[in-house]
Amino acid sequence: MVQQVIPETDAEIIYPESDGKPMADNTKQFRWIVTIKENLEILFASRDDVFIAGDLFWYPVKGNANIKQAPDTMVVFGRQKCDRGSYKQWEEGDIPPQVVFEILSPSNRTKEMTNKLLFYQRYGVEEYYIYDPDKNELIGLVGSGNELEVIDEIDGWISPRLGIRFQLTPDNLEIFSPSGQKFLTPVEMNQLRELETQRADREYQKREQLAAKLRELSPEQLAGLDINPELLQ
Repeated sequence: MVQQVIPETDAEIIYPESDGKPMADNTKQFRWIVTIKENLEILFASRDDVFIAGDLFWYPVKGNANIKQAPDTMVVFGRQKCDRGSYKQWEEGDIPPQVVFEILSPSNRTKEMTNKLLFYQRYGVEEYYIYDPDKNELIGLVGSGNELEVIDEIDGWISPRLGIRFQLTPDNLEIFSPSGQKFLTPVEMNQLRELETQRADREYQKREQLAAKLRELSPEQLAGLDINPELLQ
């Protein structure tokens, strides 16, 4: 009896959305992943055609669920900003992520990072940034032909795609938006909002105190003053 082999269709292939592993190995790595991802979300909040994700499986080849990576952060220009369980490139106009970030932890191995570099290079990444927060080392690679080449001078480098600037201090990496605003952690953002709220409250109280004093003056006293009528409201 001849047994016919029926090819597996793409509908029968399962593309997992999780491998059961944690997104980060420690708090420092997690903080950096969240900071970069969320600040990029803010930077491109007004654009519906920029998709940004953290720790999301990217499948570049239809029909092969074993070919995948989950960058700590990836940015895709030309794709709709919406929720996804994974990024299946053939369903996304065959557009690969153009920019990826990886934040190292002590568990990362040279072989693992080499395999990621080869993967990103093969499947069309244009910019690849690797930051080691423990050593405060940043490596950047940018596309040149069919290869990703190391950026010789990363300190002060401006991403061609994102427009952000990388600045290395003796103790830390600082990232700045095209407008010069520094990337902040969520806690720092909240602290800044609280400071702005406190400043606005102080200005309001001063305004109210001034208005109260002006209302105590007689019309004759007010006549000689150049007063904005709004202050008396």
